[in-house]
Amino acid sequence: MRLKVGLLSFVFLFAGFFSQLPAAFKNNSDIPVKDSAVVLSEVAVVAHIKQKSDLRLEPLSSSVLKMGNIESRQVMSLNDFSNYTPNLYIPEYGSKMTSSIYIRGLGSRMDNPAVGLYVDNIPYLNKNGFDSDLWDIMRMEVLRGPQSTLYGRNTIGGIINMHTLSPMVYQGTRFSVGYGNGNTFSAKGSTYWKPTEKFAFSIGANWYSTDGFFDNEYNPQDGSPQNGGSNCDWVKSASGRFRIVYKPGKRFTIDNSFIASRVEQGGYAYSLYDTQSGVLSGVNYNDPSGYVRTSISNGLSLNYQAPGFVFSSVTSWQFLDDKMTLDQDFTSKDMFTMYQAQKEHTVTQDFVFKNNGDDKRWQWLTGLTLFYKNMDMDAPVNFKQDGINTLILNNINSMFQAMPAPMNTANLSFDEPQFGLLSNFHMPVLGAALYHQSQYSVGKFTFTAGLRFDYECAKIDYCSNSEVDYTYSMKIQMGQMLRPVEVKSKVTTLLEDKLTEHYFEVLPKFAAKYSMGKNGNLYASVSRGFKAGGYNTQMFSDILQNQVKTDLMADLMSKAGSSLGSLGGSMGGAMGGAMGGGSSQSYTVEEVITYKPEYSWNYEVGAHLNFLDGRFVADAALFYIDCTDQQLTVFPSGTTTGRMMTNAGQTRSYGAEVALNGKIAGGLDLSLSYGYTNAKFVKYNDGHTDYKGNFVPYVPQNTLNATASYTFYRVGNCLDRLSFRAAYNGIGKIYWNEENSMSQKFYSLLNASIYAQKGAFALELWGKNLANAEYNAFYFVSVGNAFFSAGKPANYGVTLMVEF
Repeated sequence: MRLKVGLLSFVFLFAGFFSQLPAAFKNNSDIPVKDSAVVLSEVAVVAHIKQKSDLRLEPLSSSVLKMGNIESRQVMSLNDFSNYTPNLYIPEYGSKMTSSIYIRGLGSRMDNPAVGLYVDNIPYLNKNGFDSDLWDIMRMEVLRGPQSTLYGRNTIGGIINMHTLSPMVYQGTRFSVGYGNGNTFSAKGSTYWKPTEKFAFSIGANWYSTDGFFDNEYNPQDGSPQNGGSNCDWVKSASGRFRIVYKPGKRFTIDNSFIASRVEQGGYAYSLYDTQSGVLSGVNYNDPSGYVRTSISNGLSLNYQAPGFVFSSVTSWQFLDDKMTLDQDFTSKDMFTMYQAQKEHTVTQDFVFKNNGDDKRWQWLTGLTLFYKNMDMDAPVNFKQDGINTLILNNINSMFQAMPAPMNTANLSFDEPQFGLLSNFHMPVLGAALYHQSQYSVGKFTFTAGLRFDYECAKIDYCSNSEVDYTYSMKIQMGQMLRPVEVKSKVTTLLEDKLTEHYFEVLPKFAAKYSMGKNGNLYASVSRGFKAGGYNTQMFSDILQNQVKTDLMADLMSKAGSSLGSLGGSMGGAMGGAMGGGSSQSYTVEEVITYKPEYSWNYEVGAHLNFLDGRFVADAALFYIDCTDQQLTVFPSGTTTGRMMTNAGQTRSYGAEVALNGKIAGGLDLSLSYGYTNAKFVKYNDGHTDYKGNFVPYVPQNTLNATASYTFYRVGNCLDRLSFRAAYNGIGKIYWNEENSMSQKFYSLLNASIYAQKGAFALELWGKNLANAEYNAFYFVSVGNAFFSAGKPANYGVTLMVEF
């Protein structure tokens, strides 16, 4: 009901607004205005090396956003892009490190993504680098459904393609500066030059900063300023891009792009939730938290077009250095903190050999992909006094206190107020693939068949260790006196090993398309998807913690037994009972270190339709996905400190997507998109609960967008162009856990902007979530506590642009 009311209100408000406009503002679309990069980008040919430039000619479901819409809709991140794309959901989880992407019921919060990201045909294999500032993006695309045959690993849900503005397409200088609430400031500048027909280059930079929208309410009793009342979601980021395009001849093109970026941000706006009373507290944690990332990427593309074939080579090197500091209990208690530092080098190589010309009956493509990714991770967890007491000592000492004298006088304590669980990982991954796709046309039908042979080798070399100095004391009755007895000792725990996993996959694809000429086409497809397995590094703090408890028990039984004689046996029984408590004891290295790959079969039918000579287009698709061993991020029950990736036995997902876009009359543009997903567990039992029939968590069931814009040209003698835009977004319902006991209901967001241009200058007033809708973007459990992360409140600002 709320959805219907919101849509009707949006339509009536927009129609009423335009009915009151004076005649001076009537559209004069026949009056030419100064072309800009925004206009040029809409007709520029994008360099796809594996697909047609017009994705609507392919037998797949896709969405495209061009430069004019990217900038007018304030699309500054992948999260903004997902608001205009059916069945694509990219929430903001409080850190640019956590770039979770969900599509058609597939996705995960950690490790390998379900959707691949390509920028100018260069793959980004680590999702830690997905969330970056977007600027001078000429075109953004999402291809829904498995793209594993052509693109390989981690494209089980689809891919996102981004194409930056090319100096061969546009020449000029662009600059913009913006300011918004939350003390948000942005500045972008770039220049594009083409000295000769053979050579062009561009250079640009971007800056973004904000104080954020959420405060950490923690105020230490000693009056120190640490964290008290401070913004916890502040961000500072900068990036630069240098691109060179050289065409020594008509057939050969060399394109090199170098990108460097830096991100520094606070974290995390997580609020404690009382599951019994339903009370949500404010953000309140005592230890500093944040994220820092430095990334460098260089991509070299070579393209040679012969009369009968096209040969393309894409070579990339990427470097990622990021550090996360975390108050992992997210409360004001001194429990434990985590520091995670990663350094990763990635090299990729893709060779593509295909026929030249889209008009041939047989079109073929053959490719070879190679990649090597090498990551070193340092992830120490520091246990503080409250964490030591809550997770280790209280269990043991409470057992002693419940026993008869003199055992009820026993007490175990650590000599230091904190101790560390140290973990280091070396994780290289090597992959190679050979693939082929053929398309053959017979009359109005085009049949597609593709096959990929994919091999991957993943290794982990881990070393986790800890040292604990402890004291065991007991009062023993000796005559009329109680005399204290103490045992002091040190326990050293070490876990180290090397593991190797090999994956060999055969990934087929089949499709048929029926062409209706200028009216569009119908298609059907079947494709297999694949998402690589991996290692649960996040669980090593729990694994090592359990081993420390075990080693501590063994050492205590040995030392105390020899010191206290017959009492050692009684003490050993008490220790055994204490160590046996807690669910985390059931987790061992062998059980949790490795999770399996994820596989799917995607069945799809769809249509790309054109009306009114192409001024109105419609795209629709129905899909059914059968997924085996779907990877899920879960939080083990009890007071565990980590999270882990596990494999659900089987899930199924079905749904639909529809998108309508059209230029109705004059300067009026309308677009409507809707995605529906119904994703449930078919077979999943974690050993405690059977979740069969429950919805897969974190996946929105509905994604809706309605956007309307109207542009006036030559507004009197004052403006060359004046545009008004309003957009409505609806998302939900989202279940937060496998039990389906926690959820986010359907919520609505309203965005709008006003754009005015005169000559080389333009000014835009914009707003997001203008109704200040309250909703939650994230839910998780840590140390038995539940937390929510609220969505951003109303966000608005002004942007000044100059282009010449």
